Amino acid sequence: MRELNYQLKQLCRHNRDGSYRTQADRERQLTLIANQLHTLGYRKMNTQSLKPKHVEALVKHWQSEDLSVGAIKNRLSVIRWWAQKVNRQNVVARSNDHYGIPDRQFVTNVSKARSVTQKDLEQVRDLHVRTSLELQQAFGLRREEAIKFQPSFADHGDRITLKASWTKGGKAREIPVRTDEQRSVLDRARQLAGNGSLIPSSRNYRQQLRIYERHTANAGLSKMHGLRHAYAQQRYQELTGWPAPAAGGPTVKVLTPEQKRVDQEVRLTISRELGHERIQVVGIYCGK
Repeated sequence: MRELNYQLKQLCRHNRDGSYRTQADRERQLTLIANQLHTLGYRKMNTQSLKPKHVEALVKHWQSEDLSVGAIKNRLSVIRWWAQKVNRQNVVARSNDHYGIPDRQFVTNVSKARSVTQKDLEQVRDLHVRTSLELQQAFGLRREEAIKFQPSFADHGDRITLKASWTKGGKAREIPVRTDEQRSVLDRARQLAGNGSLIPSSRNYRQQLRIYERHTANAGLSKMHGLRHAYAQQRYQELTGWPAPAAGGPTVKVLTPEQKRVDQEVRLTISRELGHERIQVVGIYCGK
């Protein structure tokens, strides 16, 4: 275990603030934050090492992942707790406005779905980045999951399995393989990666992330988290038989009791496929 991870766990053990659930959530989030700092290139840290540059880098990373405003604010509150316990309160700005974090946005029925065409993909020069984008579109993967994707491990024919170490929050999950296009993407990924991942052997994750950012920007592609929105809306229509509210379909208020039951079951399925623990989060992707 890395030194920062160990010391943060000890900090949690010696400071039992809040309910058991609050304590567990805090420790889980601090572990995630420590792992992300390591991934971002900040090595050999301890609890006393926290500096403004670390907080800035984390916020920038979260914003690039299109993390919700509420989630970013929650993580900043955890960092403030850490800073306060080691007497480094001034490391974290008191106002979230300092980091350019807007007010919390609630669910709207405005679609944020995006897609990439074959012409778009042809503009992406790096083949590994191009394949990661195809996986994001085909399976609704997060960017990190698509970069770390290891086809020889993940592909089980009728489904893919994501390792806990690839996912947000360290939660493994499965996603069904339903279409010929998904199968084609997987076959191309396997041919490219062999027994490895979509990070070439000469690079690490951080290096590949920078290459991903550069090549997508050069190709004029942005807000690729919208590929997850498109996947969720596609699955919603496929499983319910009608478009999602964010895609112009009926709102939940006008559904019949039977349709509302189907709606809830489908949202639970989509939540699991996207790797979320709360069904309410699906509203961000599909609308209400």
